[in-house]
Amino acid sequence: MFLKITLAMMAFAANSVLCRLALAGQQIDPLSFSVIRVCSGAVVLLMLWLLSQKRQAIQWSLYSALALAIYIVAFSSAYIQIDAGVGALLLFGTVQLAMVFYAVFHGEKLNLKRGFGLIIALMGIVILLLPGASAPSLSYAIIMMISGLAWAAYSILGKKVLNPLSSSLGNFLLAIPLVLMGYFMLHQGTNISTQGIVLAMLSGGVASGGAYVLWYSIVKRIDRIDASTVQLSVPCLAILGGSLFVGEAIGLRLILSTVIILLGIFLVIYVGKNSVEENK
Repeated sequence: MFLKITLAMMAFAANSVLCRLALAGQQIDPLSFSVIRVCSGAVVLLMLWLLSQKRQAIQWSLYSALALAIYIVAFSSAYIQIDAGVGALLLFGTVQLAMVFYAVFHGEKLNLKRGFGLIIALMGIVILLLPGASAPSLSYAIIMMISGLAWAAYSILGKKVLNPLSSSLGNFLLAIPLVLMGYFMLHQGTNISTQGIVLAMLSGGVASGGAYVLWYSIVKRIDRIDASTVQLSVPCLAILGGSLFVGEAIGLRLILSTVIILLGIFLVIYVGKNSVEENK
């Protein structure tokens, strides 16, 4: 399970890095990136489904597809203007709060140790992103928060899927016309280069399509609070990737924040859960 979670979080971080590379370098406009991303993801998932030995019927969920489409379009649209660090904080902070609120509202326990771990993880995110980050404009901040709410909804709906591959394929196929609708309604000019297309295809085919199947197989087996908390590691990984591939500075603050966030995640998943089981 730990390996699956690690691979999924690395893929989520790769999406941020790939999107930043494409948009910051003006290799492609955000809505074209979104369209290519969702179409590439659908193609890869279709190939995996056709090659599957235990092929199951495609599962269709309009709600999941709508959440996926909103997440993809809002994610790309916000990252064209918003600071990368603040954007990651807004995105995954929103995911965290939305999923924890939903989980507690539906009866999942947040005991003292799990709550303490959650606070530690959130403190790590704040230490990592706020001090050197410029404040985003309100409009783009709201767009990124909408993306976070949509991803939280997509993750919550994943608890109900029967087969991660067939469900993810159905979601991506249904999301294509929704993303295209957003493209024609919102686009303000198209800008596409070969490098932008390649980055969008990598984001959709590798870091989204295959990774979301893996994520759906994970969220079926862990509770909502765990699912929300492990995603707090993504901004750390994304900034590490930004340092390696985009040339962003890395220092002691980044290393310290990463340790704090991982400690918080450990408390929520392992220490806190063991306490719950002991009290049963």
